[in-house]
Amino acid sequence: MTIQRFHLTPRLCDMVIHKDTVYLAGQIVDDGSTDVEAQTRDVLRQIDNLLAEAGTSKSNLLTATVYLADIATFPEMNAAWDAWVDKANPPARATVEARLADPSILVEIVVVAGL
Repeated sequence: MTIQRFHLTPRLCDMVIHKDTVYLAGQIVDDGSTDVEAQTRDVLRQIDNLLAEAGTSKSNLLTATVYLADIATFPEMNAAWDAWVDKANPPARATVEARLADPSILVEIVVVAGL
């Protein structure tokens, strides 16, 4: 059984590939000084980059879980998401409100994709 791990730290890695499935850790912004729509766009850009590194794309997303610090920002997050998502191949998605590790982080997104 082959498992590939990418961008390792002592605590976690950003991406794991096992068989034909790509698992991304929760992606967050580096700079938490922007609003939720801007943070979502930045996180989605990071997801695109990791998926490309794995040899896949958002067209192959299987699932996505969106964590929002404040569920009242759901429309703003969706504005960025709707502009980004492959409308012909949307993933199964859940969005929940959660207390995130840093109060400046307004959104965290976890995705699983096929190769």
